[in-house]
Amino acid sequence: MFNVFPTLTSMNLLSKLLRFGSIAAAMIGVVMIVMVSRTQAERQMAPPGDPPLMPPQKPFAEAVAATGILEALSENVAIGVPLPGLITEVLVKVNDAVKKDQPLMKLDDRDLRAEQLSTQAQQEISKAQITVSEAQLAKMESQFARLTSVTDSRAVSRDDIENRKQDVRVAQAQLVAARAQLSASETSLKRIALLIERLTVRAPRDGTIIQVNIRAGEYAATSPKTPALILGDTGKLQIRADIDEQNATRIREGQKAYGYLKGDPTVTFPLEFIRIEPYVIPKISLTGSSTERVDTRVLQVIYSLVRPADPPLYVGQQVDVFIEAPDRHKKP
Repeated sequence: MFNVFPTLTSMNLLSKLLRFGSIAAAMIGVVMIVMVSRTQAERQMAPPGDPPLMPPQKPFAEAVAATGILEALSENVAIGVPLPGLITEVLVKVNDAVKKDQPLMKLDDRDLRAEQLSTQAQQEISKAQITVSEAQLAKMESQFARLTSVTDSRAVSRDDIENRKQDVRVAQAQLVAARAQLSASETSLKRIALLIERLTVRAPRDGTIIQVNIRAGEYAATSPKTPALILGDTGKLQIRADIDEQNATRIREGQKAYGYLKGDPTVTFPLEFIRIEPYVIPKISLTGSSTERVDTRVLQVIYSLVRPADPPLYVGQQVDVFIEAPDRHKKP
């Protein structure tokens, strides 16, 4: 009989060697793939360097940082229309300087002018009616005067005299009604003139046209998503800075502040405190939409600045703001 145990032992050993060898080869393959990928990535990736734009340095030892938006002085004015209608003429363009009460745009007033023509015709009818009533009254008064001038009481009855007297009163009342009708038509013409004048939108104050969002032939609504015109005083600007509500307790009136222009931190300018908006609002700084979902609330602080000659500043630009404010969480 042959001894088969040495043969089985050799086969089991060979099977184990093949199994562990396959696992080891797979692990070595994975390690090699990772090393090759890392080497390739290092060859393609540029070495880290300085950021393309250095952030601004804080001008104060203890400061609150905020992001601000440049606005026209006394805020931008969104010009609207008194009622929905078709725009027939836009009288200004961007960068135009306007004075208070200067016409900016006109709405279609043809319906009111048609009503005006009808009222003017009614006014002429009222004038003619007054002439007729005056003649009728003169006739009634003349007849009444002739009857009352008769001295013989037997020639004229008392009923005839009383009837003529009442005719005079009726003619007087008709004349009063005709004059009232004329006055009503004149008042109606004044009302229509005021409504026509209202369709010419005028500047509420001196300023510069910052934006024109409507053209002649377009329909203007009373509550549009975008205002028809935006007016502001761009000679001097102001910054609306958003302070995180966690730092709101560090803000006081009159604190010093500096602004740094986004994209060029070398451009800095001192800011003059105007006021603190007392109402904390949701932070809206990305799209400007009131429906933007955010989880931060901010306190808004208004600062003014003198517009520099160079570089130019534009309404709507973002500005980094640093406000001198001690950290009230630190113990003295």
